[in-house]
Amino acid sequence: MKIVIIGGTGLIGSKTALRLRNKGHEVLAVSPNTGVNTITGEGLAEALVGAEVVVDLANAPSWEDKAVLEFFETSGRNLLAAAAKAGVKHHVALSIVGTERLPENGYFRAKLAQEKLIKESPIPYTIVHSTQFFEFLKGIADEATVGTVARLSPAAFQPIASDDVADVMADVATGKPLNGTMEIAGPERAPMNAIIARYLRAANDPRTVEADVHARYFGSELNDQSIVPGDGARIGKITFQDWFRQAQQPK
Repeated sequence: MKIVIIGGTGLIGSKTALRLRNKGHEVLAVSPNTGVNTITGEGLAEALVGAEVVVDLANAPSWEDKAVLEFFETSGRNLLAAAAKAGVKHHVALSIVGTERLPENGYFRAKLAQEKLIKESPIPYTIVHSTQFFEFLKGIADEATVGTVARLSPAAFQPIASDDVADVMADVATGKPLNGTMEIAGPERAPMNAIIARYLRAANDPRTVEADVHARYFGSELNDQSIVPGDGARIGKITFQDWFRQAQQPK
């Protein structure tokens, strides 16, 4: 089966491509760097010839509210139109747990717009809502740091390893369309400030962490239901400890 991965050279895309190739599928992992651009349409029709499944892992180069909305709307329309013309049978997209709960967040609004386009398309689909990746814990800490103190929300947080995400994306790509949404998350839930503090200690980072109920997570204040999955989510296997140990190994 031919599977095209949009954003196939990124963190999740490259891991998903490897898993699908190991299962014997023909995988075309594309991005603007490989000559396939969902914004301009360059190379898109050619890449989708003969494809049965498209996995959309594209991400916006800018997270500014207007720019990110334009990216996901334009990319989504172009990709869905090209996929429909090519006869694609399953459109898979990765999105975020909590998109519908944080309407003041520009990035989440843009992902909701992308999801709306997918749901309105005639192509059978599956949308995967994931919690935040372990790989972005440092970025979250950096965003929250002033001086030597990182102020973070004590809201519930349940990050997941990118390897677990790639496992799910590969499974979904080779399964039947849900024509709906599924949620995935890591195996450990704790306050965000506690998880970030654990990461900084493990990384021998001297910054301290303070809990702040008004601390913003990429522009949004959180509560305990904001960015954690509901019942029935698929739970990953990789714990923080196992992920961190693996991340420290020489490449």
